[in-house]
Amino acid sequence: MWRALAGGLGVALAAGPVGCFVVWRRMAYFGTALAHAVLLGVALGFLLEIEPTLAVLVVCFLFAGCLALLERHSPVAVDTLLGVLAHLAFAGGLVALAFMERVRVDLIGYLFGDILSIGAADLWLIGVTAAATLTAIAWQWRNLLAITIDPNLAAAEGVPVERVRLLLVFLLAAVIAVGMKIVGMLLVVALVIMPAAAARRIATTPEAMAAAAVAAGAVSVGAGLAGSLAWDLPAGPAIVLVAGLLFLAGLPVPARRARP
Repeated sequence: MWRALAGGLGVALAAGPVGCFVVWRRMAYFGTALAHAVLLGVALGFLLEIEPTLAVLVVCFLFAGCLALLERHSPVAVDTLLGVLAHLAFAGGLVALAFMERVRVDLIGYLFGDILSIGAADLWLIGVTAAATLTAIAWQWRNLLAITIDPNLAAAEGVPVERVRLLLVFLLAAVIAVGMKIVGMLLVVALVIMPAAAARRIATTPEAMAAAAVAAGAVSVGAGLAGSLAWDLPAGPAIVLVAGLLFLAGLPVPARRARP
């Protein structure tokens, strides 16, 4: 339980600031498309006999890069492109696993998470990812805000818009890859956007919203695990349920709408 709490708090720490930019830039569906690539990463991990979490991380990075590239040069609408590639990756992962007759995979664990199975290696990976994510966001905070407000104005001021945007996409991919262990591929995007959406109701500045999103994510993890322990609930869905209740509880509050 202590390892599960530490891992969940690590993911919440990284997901909070990233989730703010996902909410501001309306990238939720982009995140969902990335999450669908998780199963393909798991399949490739077993096929190549490497740690599935590392394989998921690599596949998410590659998938994020392809999505970012195709989004700029796609002949079809972006939402159509994301929908096609997301379900293509998901179906490809299922078919690949079906061909591995000697491999028995706990699909429920990958779909909905298995936070209580977190080990020391997982904690190290989550910790390194969270530290790298926070460092990158702190380093590029002003540029990230600039491209969120007005990409054209940011470019005129000398901000490398495409590189900063690609950095944000890779950070989102990293959070999704490590968050998969916590709440599963079907719910990991909720852990990214729900705390940020809840924080947006009460925050007045971008920095305050990022801090509030981290706090909301931490409360969701702690309360979700406590509820799982008390009532024998599935831990991952319990965490997302608490995050959703926090968002709903804040709806009556007059929105202050923190904007970058």
